[in-house]
Amino acid sequence: MNRLTKIILKNIFRVPSIFGRIYWYAAHPERYSGEEKLRPLQYIVERAKISGNLDIKVYGRENIPEKDGYIFYPNHQGIFDGFAMIEACQRPICPVMKQELMKIPGVKQIFTCMNALPMDRRDVKQSLRVINEVSHRVMQGENCIIFAEGTRSRNGNQLLEFKGGSFKAAVKAKCPVVPVALIDAYKPFDRNVPGFITVQVHILKPIYYEEYAGKKTTEIAQMVKSRIEENIAVYAEN
Repeated sequence: MNRLTKIILKNIFRVPSIFGRIYWYAAHPERYSGEEKLRPLQYIVERAKISGNLDIKVYGRENIPEKDGYIFYPNHQGIFDGFAMIEACQRPICPVMKQELMKIPGVKQIFTCMNALPMDRRDVKQSLRVINEVSHRVMQGENCIIFAEGTRSRNGNQLLEFKGGSFKAAVKAKCPVVPVALIDAYKPFDRNVPGFITVQVHILKPIYYEEYAGKKTTEIAQMVKSRIEENIAVYAEN
């Protein structure tokens, strides 16, 4: 039995209550603040840690800009990445996610509570609209998260190439870019790793517009990727 199934079974009597709240918030998003919609998601993360023999160590929260209106750019390791980022940020964040996930009951409602932006990666025009919406939201003071690899690396703590197009939203909004290094986030749900697991989240120093102004988006992508790789090389155990 995999870890995710064990977590669900251990919390089977809590599921109706917590998902009832999530479904309600998703059906009436205008009635609730981002903080209110975040609370049941934080509860799910806490239950996952307790029931799944997991821990999330967060480093560098002091690097999160005090003023809202920034974009997190983590590496993408697996299903647990979202749990790790909810634990790390402790503030509402709007993720850009693949459109197919909105077809999954429960997952759809969770992303709706997060005010997520579904992207159809096969549709260039729709993807561009999403990028424009991200920049608009950020300029309005919301915080977003984009996994610049575009998909899970499926190769442990090694990174795929970061896509330059993912950084167009930051350039347009002239906002801080916050690199985030996720370490061992693939282990809880994407690999059958036994025993206690610690996932690390390292929030790196933000890159402000003055530092990346005038650079090509591919250059910004490489800058962010390099900083994340350097962090992983220092802190990953293997």
